[in-house]
Amino acid sequence: MSGSTLLTGIGELVTNDPDRVAGDDTAGLLHDAAVVIAGERIAWVGPAASAPDADARVDVAGRAVLPGFVDSHAHLMFAGDRAAEFAARMAGTPYAAGGIRTTVAATRAATDEQLAANAGRLVTEMLRQGTTTVEIKSGYGLSVRDEARSLAIARQFTPETTFLGAHVVAPEYADDPAAYVDLVTGPMLEAAAPHARWIDAFCERGAFDVDQARAVLEAGAAAGLRGRLHASQLGPGAGVLLAAELGLAAVDHCTYLTDDDVHALRESGTVATLLPGVEFSTRQPYPDGRALLDAGVRVAIASDCNPGSCFTSSMPFAIALAVREMGLTPAEAVRAATLGGARALDRDDVGRVVPGARADLVLLDAPSHVHLAYRPGVPLVAGVWQAGRPVVGAATLLP
Repeated sequence: MSGSTLLTGIGELVTNDPDRVAGDDTAGLLHDAAVVIAGERIAWVGPAASAPDADARVDVAGRAVLPGFVDSHAHLMFAGDRAAEFAARMAGTPYAAGGIRTTVAATRAATDEQLAANAGRLVTEMLRQGTTTVEIKSGYGLSVRDEARSLAIARQFTPETTFLGAHVVAPEYADDPAAYVDLVTGPMLEAAAPHARWIDAFCERGAFDVDQARAVLEAGAAAGLRGRLHASQLGPGAGVLLAAELGLAAVDHCTYLTDDDVHALRESGTVATLLPGVEFSTRQPYPDGRALLDAGVRVAIASDCNPGSCFTSSMPFAIALAVREMGLTPAEAVRAATLGGARALDRDDVGRVVPGARADLVLLDAPSHVHLAYRPGVPLVAGVWQAGRPVVGAATLLP
């Protein structure tokens, strides 16, 4: 295999390969494994004793290897800081979405260079923690110019860009939300669509009702953007049913769900993206991830990295919370943070370690994926490969 690299000595390999999933093994585990990378892709996966020759060889000395984390919900296009708001919440002030407007003011005042530098810093921070695919939303500009430039900057870092003009009503439209929806579905969408793959809306009290969210999503679909939705974060509502009805790729938060919501998610195949860092940072109840999986709902875990309700970029932290607080097993949480995120982004080339997939890999300084929850807060990521290229890790481990 010309230009290939053999990773061998893998103590435990999480493949998410459906052909290897059996019984209680939801991660498609392979022990004493090896992987061959050729170019940007996985070329071979199997027992180390049967590995083919390659141009380069890296022995990872019994460490665990996972697919790169797929973070399908992140708000990285912003400026400013809301640490004081967090401190107030920890002192007992309830969370409300109104703080978004503070970030809007700071984002509008920032230069393109400042926005790009902040987003780049966070993407690098994510990569060091094993995130190899990230979705980035707009939503802190809330004007035609600022939404379009936010997405143009986001495209420098990922193809998974989401137009979120319907985050909250822009302050200058506070007395006329209908006119703001017209702006979002008209001139703002026209300016943003060339830079976006997705369209999103915050269907919640204090943001947009279900009819407004429907109008935004349908306008986005007409412009060629695939839909996703924020819903049921602050209380029960009709957003989850709307997401299922429209066949959206994902509906995110899902903190407060009814039996009808769960049934609709199962039947539609819409991914329920859980964001445990939000509950940690707002002291709200955690969603019941165990019940969703037992009902047959497809589940993802994402960071929701944002300056207000959840300023963490760590998918390992989200995995540990999902295990401790939402009832997932470590294998289910890792699957949700890899394959689940890939499904939420309509991607079949990431989130798995199978021949033909993109060679995105995370090397843990641990013998098993279980350590991500077993040793919460410990920096276990020893190496990262992104599209076949070593981008994080000690020189002694990487070719």
